[in-house]
Amino acid sequence: MGAYVYTRKDEITYIIDLKQKVANFVNKRNWEHNPKNLAEAICIEAAELLEIFQWVSNKQALEFCRNTETMKRIKEELADIQIYLMSLANRMELDISEAVEEKMKLNELKYQVKNNA
Repeated sequence: MGAYVYTRKDEITYIIDLKQKVANFVNKRNWEHNPKNLAEAICIEAAELLEIFQWVSNKQALEFCRNTETMKRIKEELADIQIYLMSLANRMELDISEAVEEKMKLNELKYQVKNNA
């Protein structure tokens, strides 16, 4: 059992590049997914991710990062979810960065930090 190797590719990859890669993949296959099907696919892939964690304790879940095979499965499910998210964003012509920033502003208002003074 080896340790999962973390890379820093997130620091050098632009969301638009990933969205374009996903769009190119979809377009080459002439797939015309509709938003409803993409939303369903996101839920299905999220359930597959959840299945990995089913019936394990919090401690066991935290130890997954030391299990190469489990981390491989988690990575694949996260990638599937992200690919479908980007496909949905492409189909709906949504800017993911803008959506996240807007939602974070709403979350900051909704979940304000309480001072313990």
